[in-house]
Amino acid sequence: MAKLTLHKQTMSNMTEICSWFAAKTADMGYPIYSSYDIRDSGYKISNVDANIYPAGFNNICPTDKETSIGLMGKFITRHYGSTVKNILLVTEEHTNNPFYWENVHTIRNLIEASGRVVKVAIPQPLPEPLKLTSSAGNEVEVHSALVDGPLFKTFKPDLIISNNDFSVAYEEWAATVAAIPMNPPRELGWYQRKKSTYFKYYNQLVEEFAAIAKIDPFILKVETELFEHFDIGDENSRKALAERVDAMLAKLREEYKKRNIDQEPFVFVKNNAGTYGLAVIRVGSGAEVMDWTYKSRKKMKAAKGGRDVEEVIIQEGIPSIVQADGASAEPVIYMIGCELAGGFLRTHSEKSSTESLNSPGAVYKRLCVSDLAINTPGCPQENVYGWTAKLGLLAIGYEAKEMGVVFKGYTARSGCGN
Repeated sequence: MAKLTLHKQTMSNMTEICSWFAAKTADMGYPIYSSYDIRDSGYKISNVDANIYPAGFNNICPTDKETSIGLMGKFITRHYGSTVKNILLVTEEHTNNPFYWENVHTIRNLIEASGRVVKVAIPQPLPEPLKLTSSAGNEVEVHSALVDGPLFKTFKPDLIISNNDFSVAYEEWAATVAAIPMNPPRELGWYQRKKSTYFKYYNQLVEEFAAIAKIDPFILKVETELFEHFDIGDENSRKALAERVDAMLAKLREEYKKRNIDQEPFVFVKNNAGTYGLAVIRVGSGAEVMDWTYKSRKKMKAAKGGRDVEEVIIQEGIPSIVQADGASAEPVIYMIGCELAGGFLRTHSEKSSTESLNSPGAVYKRLCVSDLAINTPGCPQENVYGWTAKLGLLAIGYEAKEMGVVFKGYTARSGCGN
């Protein structure tokens, strides 16, 4: 089992691994929070998606929420200074999604409990604040984040924390708040971020990590290829995609055969700049791409904000052996800065072990990374899933550097280890 091998090897080489991670993060800019979807197939454990603007803080383990208060305060003080008191939490505009607002309520509470003042706002004009109710019945007051709006007359933010994924660039608004540090930076938003860049660095870092942990990098890697100039309405484009799908499946079949893995390979075709599980389709052959129904074509045509899907990635599908109450499940790990913050199991009773579980109907079950502080040797899944998430954080740091993203007002600090 990959999990036990990884756990044993990380425990045996923990000093070297932690030194490597500390050196990587010492001069790196990274987001205040992030989350990682992880798939565990028994023969492989890999990070299959990374979110820089996570929307499920309300679902993390209750014990983890308590420890996250200290991590949130520590990150702000460490990287932005002890004088940062006023925080503007800029959110999505899902005014009709009470579950999202419970996430916002949770983030606000974590920051406020660290001793800061928090105001929630959206980058749109509002004649007066909105009073929204979360799924748990908590009220969230939402202001306009425009500098000429009523809020800025009495509230001067020292730091903007964004929970808006910027599928839309909001360039005009951004120009008006350019003097205020923002984390995560808007420039890491989906209006220009690419999954292909993230996975390029993730797989490179797996090679480094595997050499230190003395494991086969195959255990942690997820094969990912970029397919550019995608046009769902063009038969030639779909044909070229189908050929690439078949080529990857053939490659995976050989890799599995070498390792005596009894698994028929499959892949996911994903929007290269997508979120919320939109524009993601599982395929088992190139022929399936050519036979996509109207419904499938519609799903791959547009993403969040109505943007066309112009690039996709072809990504190795990793079935999940994880279950919760008889339903297929996948771990989701949250980080605050470079430290593990929380987690949960995303389950879906109507989806199989080879399908995407990030879809309507998902239910969240307990998974606590805080157990690691009590007994790391006795927590193999938290340890292994945690290191997969940490590799993801490093990949985001490299991704940001390649994109030329500046973490304004941010001071890099050394000392982030296990």
